[in-house]
Amino acid sequence: MFEALEQALGYHFKNKKLLQQALTHSSVTSHIGSNYERLEFLGDRVLGVAVANSLFTEFPNEPEGSLSPRHTHLVCKETVSMMAKQLGLDKYIRIATEDIRENENVLCDVCEAVIGAIFIDSDCMAALDFVQKHWQPLLHKDLTPPKDFKTRLQEIAHAKGFPTPVYEQISRSGSEHNPIFVMAVKVSNIEPQTGSGHNKKLAEQAAAAKMITLLEKI
Repeated sequence: MFEALEQALGYHFKNKKLLQQALTHSSVTSHIGSNYERLEFLGDRVLGVAVANSLFTEFPNEPEGSLSPRHTHLVCKETVSMMAKQLGLDKYIRIATEDIRENENVLCDVCEAVIGAIFIDSDCMAALDFVQKHWQPLLHKDLTPPKDFKTRLQEIAHAKGFPTPVYEQISRSGSEHNPIFVMAVKVSNIEPQTGSGHNKKLAEQAAAAKMITLLEKI
């Protein structure tokens, strides 16, 4: 059932039920031992450590101030959801309604859940090796440390004569260990843009990215 997917992942599960759980959305079952939410919680942390370790090793001469935005870019929703599609996870997600199959949040969560499942199925090193293998090409896509979206937005806004962007929380949902924040960013009288993430900083980054797209058209 999962042979082709395991081939793409470069990892073969001893316990296939873990992989099935990692691919199961809560719309199929709300049982915490059957959907991906707990695995996603674990995988998110493993991904963060693995990417931090890769950056620490690959860029020995860079200060924390440069490594941090690189890390943010490599573990953000957009990057992780892109990786999910690259690995073909979108084709295997078990969902109740097809309209969420392409949802970035779902794709990101499933990818992190698979990492968490690998961690449990084998050991820490196998999970770290998985991230290293698949994220390695992204480390060297641009050797210039990327500016985070909030910094870029502030620079673009000031260049166009607008005041400093203002952020505010719109909502918080989800469970205590897996919250989803929605943040809005306002720039002058331009239509506010919103973004979501597992913490306020990620949600602000997502909102800033959308505002950048809007401002670049002005």
